[in-house]
Formats: sequence, C-alpha cells, structure tokens
Amino acid sequence: MNEKILDVRNLKMDLMSTRGIVHTVRGVDLTIHEGEIHGIVGESGCGKSMMVKSIMRLHDESRCLYSGNILLHGSDILTFNRKEIMDMRGKEISMIFQDPMNSLDPIMKAGKQIAEMLRKKEGLGKTEAWERAKVLMEQVGLDPVEQRMQQYPFEMSGGMLQRVMIAIAMACRPKLLIADEPTTALDVTIQKQILNLMLRIREKYNMAIIIVTHNLGVVAEICDRVSVMYAGEIVETADVKELFDHPAHPYTEALMRSRPSNGRRGQRMTTIPGEPPKLSETIGGCAFAPRCPFAEEKCKEACPRLTEAGEHHLAACFRQDRAGKTEE
Repeated sequence: MNEKILDVRNLKMDLMSTRGIVHTVRGVDLTIHEGEIHGIVGESGCGKSMMVKSIMRLHDESRCLYSGNILLHGSDILTFNRKEIMDMRGKEISMIFQDPMNSLDPIMKAGKQIAEMLRKKEGLGKTEAWERAKVLMEQVGLDPVEQRMQQYPFEMSGGMLQRVMIAIAMACRPKLLIADEPTTALDVTIQKQILNLMLRIREKYNMAIIIVTHNLGVVAEICDRVSVMYAGEIVETADVKELFDHPAHPYTEALMRSRPSNGRRGQRMTTIPGEPPKLSETIGGCAFAPRCPFAEEKCKEACPRLTEAGEHHLAACFRQDRAGKTEE
C-alpha cells in the first residue's frame, strides 16, 4: 500500500440554513493513499460535494461548524489558520469544480488564469509563469496552444474549459486532486478524453485523485477504490472490483440494481423505494433502515460503524451476511 496522504476521521459538518441546522456531513471516515484514484458515489444530495469541500475548508465558516479530524500528512487541516489554508490550496490539494464556466474568471484569458496560479503559488515572474502555462496547456491537450492561451472562457467549449480547470489544478503538482463531477454536462466522447487525461496525470505525477460522481460507469472505468455515501455518511468502502462483485451494504446493492442496462430494454428501471432522510432532522439509527429490506429493530435504534466485510473492504451494516443478497 502506498503512503497515506489524507486520513479523515469522524468528520462532521453542520451548516446553518434558513430552515435551521443541517447535518450535511455525519461522521465520515476516509483514507486516501498516494497514487490512487478514489471514487465517491451516491444519490444527489447525499453530501458528496459538501464532504470534499469540507476537506478544502471551502464553506463559509461563519455559518458552519466542523468536528473530527482531516489529517494531511499527519497535520490536521481543521486546526489550520487562514494563511495555512491558503498555502495548502493549490500546492497540497487542488480541486476541480462541477461547473468550469462559473469557476473561471469570465473577463480573463485562459492562459493568464493558469499563469496567475503559478505566480501566486510558486512565486514565478510574469514571463516564466506564461511559459509554464503554455506547457500545462499542451499537457492537457489544448491545441493550438498559442490560440487557446489568448481565448476567454466564453470562447471555449465545455470540454476545453474543463481542461483549463485541470491545468490550473495541476499547476503546482499537488499531492491530491479532487474532481467534483468532472464529466457532468460533457458528451460521451469528451468524458472519455477527460478521464484518460486524469489517468495520465496520475501516472506522470503519482498524484492521488478523488472523483466525486453519481456515474457508476465512470467509477468502474477509472477508480482503484470507491466509497459509497448515503445521508452524509460513508456506508461502504472497497476496491472497485470487490464493490461491484460483492457489495456488502444494502444501499450499495440497491444502487447496483438501479443502473441502466441494455439487457432490460422496454422494462421499467429498478428504483430504490422511499426517499432519503431529511438531514435537518436527527437520525437515531441506520439512515437507510426505512428503505432497507433487511432492517431489524436494532437498525432503527443504533447507527452501525464501518467494520471489516472482507479484505480491504469496509461496510456500515449490522447484517453483512445478508447485505447484497436480495431475496427473490
């Protein structure tokens, strides 16, 4: 196993909203190793994006409360002051956001935005930063480089914008890259190109990558390990092949069954009955219990923690012997 880069322990994040306190992240445990690509999957609203933004300390801290630990090379990010947080972002951990059009400055040329990152974080001069930006443009496949450097975001396609975001994120060669839904709103061909680019980045720099997605196909294609989130918690973590072949949590099994399949043309898609719990309410037991076909009384009273369900396989379920074995 490669060196441990990130170790998240019992991370909680409560957010103050107009409807009161929302428990968006509820006791997450997550470990990321050097050079691995780790997928985070789950239904919309399960807390995937809120969790990775917590790792970066991107929330408005006048409206949220953190607890637990986020250990980056052994140092707890939750104890960092503002300067330490700013130094960490971009150099130690970088993030690619869901919507590159809204993440880039609309009135600044693409090349200058990459160069500005290098000037601010690496202390490079204007000319040197510009030349390094051109190299990054070339590495992410933005040709012809000179033309792309001079373009504004509105002159680029969604795939080009995502490549600019990747160039900015990898400019300082961080140890960890977080990609939040990096292929959303891109057509299948461009999705494949972006995923292949991430594989090349990992190979070239031995960079760890967290990919947040609801697309199980993306997970199967690119990830080494995967964690499944439900209602603000990670309920299962395993090597990707192990998870697809032997899911150990009923929610993971339900997700697998709800995938579109060419073998079910003309048939109704399988859905998960019920709906996720409201995160503004206190959840006493297992959050999935009201929707689980295997739920027992203790599932409603106590919340299971992640325990071993096999080699390098963790699941938060009291009945792992029954999980993933839906009755006919």
